[in-house]
Amino acid sequence: MAQYILRRFISMIVTLWLIITVTFFLMHTVPGSPFEKDGRNSNPTAVQNMMEFYNLDKPVSVQYVLYLKSLLQLDLGPSIGHFPNTVNSMIERGFPVSFKLGMVSIGFAVVSGVLLGTLAALRRNGIIDYMAMIFAVIGITVPNFVVATLLIKYVAVEWKLLPVAMWGSWKHVILPALALSTGPLAIIARLTRANMLEVLTEDYIETARAKGLSPFSIIVKHALRNAILPVVTLLGALVANVLTGSFVIEKIFAIPGMGKYFVDGINNRDYSLIMGTTVFYSALLVFMMFLVDVAYGFIDPRIKLHRREA
Repeated sequence: MAQYILRRFISMIVTLWLIITVTFFLMHTVPGSPFEKDGRNSNPTAVQNMMEFYNLDKPVSVQYVLYLKSLLQLDLGPSIGHFPNTVNSMIERGFPVSFKLGMVSIGFAVVSGVLLGTLAALRRNGIIDYMAMIFAVIGITVPNFVVATLLIKYVAVEWKLLPVAMWGSWKHVILPALALSTGPLAIIARLTRANMLEVLTEDYIETARAKGLSPFSIIVKHALRNAILPVVTLLGALVANVLTGSFVIEKIFAIPGMGKYFVDGINNRDYSLIMGTTVFYSALLVFMMFLVDVAYGFIDPRIKLHRREA
């Protein structure tokens, strides 16, 4: 098991380095300068001083090496568009908001999706099954920003049940979390249903029934544990989908999270902010994928058995 974790860890580091490298050089191939305003340069002397301050006057290869050295010290540099704020301080302010929103969305999607998929499998070809699958199709096909718009129009504006936007109390979390969770919830529900139907036909389930175990024990302790293995594998991708999708949702609901800074960085050609948010999210998501791989190894004993036999 230790070798399995080590291999996954090395793979995580290599993946993160590739993302940083590709993003850095692609960003510098985009024409234009962060110091251009309305298509025109400011005072040439001021621009030159700014270029020197941010090391943009050096060759791209030198900038790349300097940036990697700063990263090793966990220094993401000063922001160009929000000077004198550093990218680190901006992430410290914005990430807790995005993290709270993302975790609420993922938690709701996982719990509701597994429950809905399990009920649909247990009531196959019944009204619950049909309704669950209709909801799943709608959740997968309708973009989250459309769901967000509908929630604002009806729940917030017409029915006045929840706040329209901004961030403060728990009431401000509900609508954006619902908008973010519809897609992942639908995917989890369909996946859980399909796997539960397959697991319920396995021999060990019949053996558990023959032993006189209660239906609850059979479903929860035996069937569900194996049925959610693909869901655990998918969690890394779902977290990535929720966190990147939160950029749009945060903009719609005027939430002061990471999405606001990322969009501002693109609009202002803020190289430091673009790289900082990209590196931060990439590191977070790659680490989540690493945790999923490790968790999968603990949940499924066949992985460890395969490693010993190999």
